[in-house]
Amino acid sequence: MSKLVFIEGGRPVTDSLTVAEVFGKTHDNVIRDIRQQIDKLAEAGESEWGVLNFEETRYQHPQNKQWYPKYNMTEDAFAIVAMAYVTPEAMKMKVRFLEEFKRMREQLSRPPQTQLEILQASINQLVEQERQLKALEARVQHTEQRQEQITEILSLNPTEWRKKVTTLLNRIAQARGGDYEGVRRESYELLEQRGNYKLQTRLINKRRKMLEEGVPKSKIDKVSKLDVIADDARLTEIYLAIVKEMAIRYKVDGAA
Repeated sequence: MSKLVFIEGGRPVTDSLTVAEVFGKTHDNVIRDIRQQIDKLAEAGESEWGVLNFEETRYQHPQNKQWYPKYNMTEDAFAIVAMAYVTPEAMKMKVRFLEEFKRMREQLSRPPQTQLEILQASINQLVEQERQLKALEARVQHTEQRQEQITEILSLNPTEWRKKVTTLLNRIAQARGGDYEGVRRESYELLEQRGNYKLQTRLINKRRKMLEEGVPKSKIDKVSKLDVIADDARLTEIYLAIVKEMAIRYKVDGAA
C-alpha cells in the first residue's frame, strides 16, 4: 500500500492517485468525484475554500510518458471526497487515512529535523514514489492485457461473436452473484441509450416480417434481441463495445 499522507507545501496532504489505489477505484473516477465536490463548493459560495484545499497538479504516466492531471487534498478535502465511500472496507481505509493525517500533523509540530533526517526522509519519499509508479505501471499493463483478450471478439464471425458475448455476459453475471437476467438486460439498455434504438420495436417488426414470409411460428418464437442486433452491422459494433466495457468494468477476462 502506498504512503497514504505526505508533506507538500509544509502541510499534510494526500492525492487522487493514492485515493484511487487504496479505495480500488480508477483514477478517472476519483478525479470526477473531486471535481463534482469542487463544483458543489462553488455553488455554495465556497470556491475559495476549494482552492485552498484542492490543488490541481500533474503527474507523468510511467508508460506513455504523457502528463495527466491529479489533485493534492488536505485532510478536510479528503474527508469531503471520501464521504461517499461507505463500504466496510472503505470505512477501514478512511480511518487509516485520518490516523495518518494526525500522525503527520504531529510530525510537523516536532522540532526541525537534522540535515541527515531530512535527507533520509527525501530518500524514503523518492523510493515510495518509485514504488507507486511501478504499481501503477503493473495495473495499466494488466488492464491492457484484459482489453487485448476481449478485443479479439471484434474479429470473430457472427456465430463466434454471439457465442463469445454469451460467455462474457455469463461471466459478468457470475461476478455479480449470478444475476444473469439483470446483466443481459443492462447490456440491452446500454445499447438502446447509446445507439438510440428500440430493440423491442425492432424485434416485433422482425417477427412480423418473418410471419408474412411464411416462417414457422416455432422458429419465429425463438428469435431474440440478439438476432435483431446481428441484423445490423452498426448495432453489432456498438453492442460488442458495450459488452467489452462491461467485461473490463467487472474485471472479466475474455479468454474462451
